[in-house]
Amino acid sequence: MIHPAATLAAIEIHREAAARPPAEIVVRRGDSLSGIAARYRVEWPGVYEANRAVIGENPNLLNPGERLRIPSAASAARLAASYRPTVVPVVAPSSAPTETAAVQDAPAEPAASGGSFQECVISRESGGDAQVMNGSGHYGLYQFSYSAWVAAGGNPADFGNASAAEQNQVFATAYAEDGTAPWAPYDGC
Repeated sequence: MIHPAATLAAIEIHREAAARPPAEIVVRRGDSLSGIAARYRVEWPGVYEANRAVIGENPNLLNPGERLRIPSAASAARLAASYRPTVVPVVAPSSAPTETAAVQDAPAEPAASGGSFQECVISRESGGDAQVMNGSGHYGLYQFSYSAWVAAGGNPADFGNASAAEQNQVFATAYAEDGTAPWAPYDGC
């Protein structure tokens, strides 16, 4: 007869082994850093920092076939602490071509003071972290709720792991439809 305590110990060992990420994964089509990190229960900025040389400067651009190292949860947390977004693609609310803005270093000025409304919202809502999710389920650069994301044309399947470019497009749609109302009262922009 197998002792129940021995069975529980064996189950716990298997759980620990299952929770440890593999040393390396191969990026598949449709993968995102946030999705990969969620799968292995680590912070996505930590995965990015561990693989910056492979991924490049834009954490939103993963290429199928890239080999990424998945750090342990503790290593990912340490690496995530050193992550600082440097450049976020910004799309003006009109149909202007895409430009790049250094949101991390941009002053969080209201639009009336000379800063762009979009930069102010990004600074106040997410600090430039395109994959941040708050405790109430608001997501991304602009902290959309799921319903606001979908209402502004966001792909429901992308909520929680959309690229910065897609978030900018959804922002442009929401801004065109509702102006500053969804953000200005909360952000002071």
